[in-house]
Amino acid sequence: MVDETELIQAAQSGDRDAFDELVRRTYVDLFTLAVRLTGNEEDARDVVQDAYLRAWKGIGRFRGDAQLSTWLYRITANCASTHLSRRRRFRTEPLVAAYEPAEIRHDAQPAAMAETTLDLERIAVAVDELPAKLRAVVVLRDVYGLPHEAIAEELGISVSAAKVRLHRARKRLWDTVFEEGRSARAV
Repeated sequence: MVDETELIQAAQSGDRDAFDELVRRTYVDLFTLAVRLTGNEEDARDVVQDAYLRAWKGIGRFRGDAQLSTWLYRITANCASTHLSRRRRFRTEPLVAAYEPAEIRHDAQPAAMAETTLDLERIAVAVDELPAKLRAVVVLRDVYGLPHEAIAEELGISVSAAKVRLHRARKRLWDTVFEEGRSARAV
């Protein structure tokens, strides 16, 4: 298997096959990010296509200061933001399938597993219902681990605005998940 660094260098020299291999290696992650940011698969396909087009045009400017995946996440987040602002409306579909437990414990009690699944479903629905501006910040920070500075740069906002949006998104998620969970358990 060819090293990623070699593929990047070849792509920077205009090797389309090398870039295609980079696409194959990163597509699932970028598509997942795009789905989480846009709220549906159709828009996500458009965003990912646009992101790879921008990446191909800009691969010569990739300096390697960050990992390729981080660079591509930023391009994808920017494309998603542009796409959503162009549409001025967005459709949402449940993201339940995207939230699966990281590790399934076979020794766990069925009741505990069912409760965890319900919690994940509640979180997925709550994230999906967030306004696009809040959803973008919480996904980029809490799912992809981007720092506030990178989020601010990609969304064209200040670092303090990114922090405020993240706080608001987390509070809204907490309130939604906690209230739904409490009312569901009380029934």
